[in-house]
Amino acid sequence: MKVLVTGAAGFIGYHLTERLLKDGHEVVGLDSLNDYYPVELKHDRLRQLGIAIGHEHNGDLLQSSHYTSFQFIQMKLEDREPLQQLFAQFAFDAVVNLAAQAGVRYSITHPYNYIDANIVGFMNILECCRHHNIGHLVYASSSSVYGLNESIPFRPDQPADHPVSLYAASKKANEMMAHVYSHLYKIPTTGLRFFTVYGPWGRPDMALSLFTKAIVENKPIDVFNHGNMERDFTYVGDIVEGVVRVLQHPAKPNPDWDAAHPESDSSSAPYRIYNIGNNAPVKLTEYIEAIENKLGKKAIKNMLPLQPGDVPRTFADVQSLMNDVGYKPTTPVSEGVGHFIDWYLRYYQVHLS
Repeated sequence: MKVLVTGAAGFIGYHLTERLLKDGHEVVGLDSLNDYYPVELKHDRLRQLGIAIGHEHNGDLLQSSHYTSFQFIQMKLEDREPLQQLFAQFAFDAVVNLAAQAGVRYSITHPYNYIDANIVGFMNILECCRHHNIGHLVYASSSSVYGLNESIPFRPDQPADHPVSLYAASKKANEMMAHVYSHLYKIPTTGLRFFTVYGPWGRPDMALSLFTKAIVENKPIDVFNHGNMERDFTYVGDIVEGVVRVLQHPAKPNPDWDAAHPESDSSSAPYRIYNIGNNAPVKLTEYIEAIENKLGKKAIKNMLPLQPGDVPRTFADVQSLMNDVGYKPTTPVSEGVGHFIDWYLRYYQVHLS
């Protein structure tokens, strides 16, 4: 296939792009390379894909030195006309939209970033898919859409109408916008609610990076909700496997969908929503222990209350994804954390004493 991957310099986008290229697909990667976290990490991910980029390349289509089937362009999804031109140039078979302003806590202090990137940007993606006959749009949603929902495990066929952060609200809005375009224009759209993804090349603002850095430097770590948190931590390799499988199965109308008793994860339109998680919540304290065990060092814990916008527990019911595409996560947290720390020590050139 010829696939557009937005957010290709991001954590999941980088791993997905590499997998698609190794599987023999033709990929165009797009990323704004914003400074939400240090841009050098994004540049280094791109270098792994054969793209050397500098400020002078903004808006240029760059050819990979590692893969003849990979090109990259720096662009914002909010830039409507250049995005339309890109779609017209390449006639993509499918689009995987991972580009977004990420972060629950950051959305408390920078709300407009989420409207620009996650709402306006996604609208532009939908319009491009509409006008250029895209065969399948797969896009990143988030477990955060479940918000105040306390029905555990989270099931995608249940309502998710009470988000507690603007980030979550923007992702729920994406799902609703996608449904409109699936209904009106018959565009197959599949939304994936990611559950706490971690692994090598992970974002430095996420817990695993923050904890590892602090423990290595003998500094305290902030443990929110006094450690009484559970997350469905999901290894990035398992996430990518799920995305690749979904990409090859465009959403179809659900013939059993009942408008009088509507389920949220399917429709009479070619529209699907899936959870994509490890299906096995882990206590935050156990996650920290896995880091400590790998590093051979104990953490200094700074116990704090639950942060605004956070939820105490996430747990993905992935049965529908297993049924439809055979998805089954295989990486235990101890193994995944080990892979991350091996990468972290190499990348940041850390030598444990």
